[in-house]
Amino acid sequence: MPDHVYKSIELTGSSKISMEDAVRTAIDKAAQTIRNMRWFQVVETRGYLEDNKVAYWQVTVKIGFNVE
Repeated sequence: MPDHVYKSIELTGSSKISMEDAVRTAIDKAAQTIRNMRWFQVVETRGYLEDNKVAYWQVTVKIGFNVE
């Protein structure tokens, strides 16, 4: 099995629906330009409030991909 070398980037996705949807938003956007994505790590989760209610979620993720 060959050695694996990864590069990682950090993105913040947002969603009015859920934290999980915010993660998917970030991954889907990254997939438009990055090949060979292999893993993600949730780094930070926060939310934005409007009128004392959750307006949307923000989730920062690291996404790792194989270096070609």
